[in-house]
Amino acid sequence: MQSYRNILVAIDGSAADDALIAQVSALAAPLGSRVRLLHVTHSHTLDQERALREQASEFLKRHRAIMEEQGIEVEVLVRSGEPDSEILREIEEGQYDLLAIAAHGHSLLGRILFGSVSRSLRNKITIPLLLVKGE
Repeated sequence: MQSYRNILVAIDGSAADDALIAQVSALAAPLGSRVRLLHVTHSHTLDQERALREQASEFLKRHRAIMEEQGIEVEVLVRSGEPDSEILREIEEGQYDLLAIAAHGHSLLGRILFGSVSRSLRNKITIPLLLVKGE
């Protein structure tokens, strides 16, 4: 089995993040993996960007604390832009062994309207992708 020493976890602030954090923690803790929690804001104004970053700070802090309680080394990062592009950029800049994201299970209409970050990424990344279904 491949050892995942450096894991990138892209979270979006939804309820699905809880299931994702639980799965990644169960994988990372026994392996002694380092985890970077990444959130990408997508805004149209400076005020909106500030508000989104403030919200992100809260849930990133909560998820970081949960993982650190289990002895996992965690860093957090917030980027701005299109989620799939920014996640790809982080993968290119980092030395990651695994990307973990939540699968939201949108309906066909939801996928058409909102797109699918996981679908876009799975065809572009060169590292393994862990999709965790949100509850």
